Amino acid sequence: MEQPGTGARSAGVKVIDPTTDGRRLKGERRKQELIEATIRVVAREGVAGVSHRAVAREAGQPATAAAYYFKSIDDLLTAALTRCMEQDAARMRALAARTDASPAGLRELAELMCAVVTRPDHLLAEYELYLLAARRPELRSPTQDWLAAVGEFGARYTGDPVRLRLLAGAMDGLLMQALLTDRPPTADDYEAVLRRILL
Repeated sequence: MEQPGTGARSAGVKVIDPTTDGRRLKGERRKQELIEATIRVVAREGVAGVSHRAVAREAGQPATAAAYYFKSIDDLLTAALTRCMEQDAARMRALAARTDASPAGLRELAELMCAVVTRPDHLLAEYELYLLAARRPELRSPTQDWLAAVGEFGARYTGDPVRLRLLAGAMDGLLMQALLTDRPPTADDYEAVLRRILL
């Protein structure tokens, strides 16, 4: 039997209450589900379609859940924009880390761009949120991170700032144009543009 003043508590070791920890994990999971639901609502109905109730319904959660975790619609939209840009930036940085500045790296980026356009709903939501950040400077930090990641990839091939800006503009423009056509560009199409800019 533990004597007073001995044991984990008196030794300064933090005792984790599994009930509290489980609730925290469940809450975090619900928040992530709400963010993903927000992206789906934006893809389907645009930014104007986002409400606490619509997002909660999309996530299959109680009507009050979105308002509990996100106090305002701005908070929901910021979380959704951040999620999209973080995922895109992480993919670009992973690609930059493994490329050796060879044409093979450009082919891999071209194939990544093709994969993105096969999910037009998700891409449409990203650009809806991207344009929202254009109107609202406080939302621009995640988009700047995405552009920085594109620059990191391009810097493997060139130090020319003009070519790096061309790369970022071309990628955004090509992906947006893919939403406006019934025949999305192929990896060969994307690779041809990337080669012209970076090689």
